[in-house]
Amino acid sequence: YSPWERGINENTNGLIRDYFPKGTDFNKVSELEINLVANRLNNRPRKTRGYKTPNELFKGVPSHLLRSLRCCA
Repeated sequence: YSPWERGINENTNGLIRDYFPKGTDFNKVSELEINLVANRLNNRPRKTRGYKTPNELFKGVPSHLLRSLRCCA
């Protein structure tokens, strides 16, 4: 990670911990619960992103770039 990326990553980890405390056994968490939390977080405005949501930013990515990401995942 670049130094500027670590803060975002740590902040996101903290947001996830609001729903799943440290030490959570994810084998006991349903896929539905994980998807609900992901949806909540992806629709939560972020100050560091000009109060846009991750989903809003993702929708602004040109489709040809998304296809290139899909090929390499």
